[in-house]
Amino acid sequence: MTQTGPLEDDRPLRPALLRGWRRRCPNCGSGPLLRGYLKVRESCPVCGEALHHQRADDGPAYMTILIVGHIVGPMVLWAFVKWRPDPLVLTAVFSVATVALSLWLLPRLKGAFVALQWSRRMHGFGAGE
Repeated sequence: MTQTGPLEDDRPLRPALLRGWRRRCPNCGSGPLLRGYLKVRESCPVCGEALHHQRADDGPAYMTILIVGHIVGPMVLWAFVKWRPDPLVLTAVFSVATVALSLWLLPRLKGAFVALQWSRRMHGFGAGE
């Protein structure tokens, strides 16, 4: 038997994911979710929501690799076919682009993963309610 009703409606997925993407608390949207680059806080300093339940593990890294690969791969092919640059130049430019995009995406995807878990009450989020 599935549980529907107030428990699922009080934590809508879309706003939680957007707050997580902005690296904010999925509950209030005001407090910072991360302490440092990737370390998730034990609790929100604004609303007190416990965040230590999160189990993002390797999910954000896998998603970052998937997204960056699907963006940079076709761009490398397009740039090579269009301009035929020296392979060393192509490698240098796209290596920098790959690292920059990965570093930008990783904390945002980690925030979205934590927000998804919070919204769906996974791994102990909402267990005390």
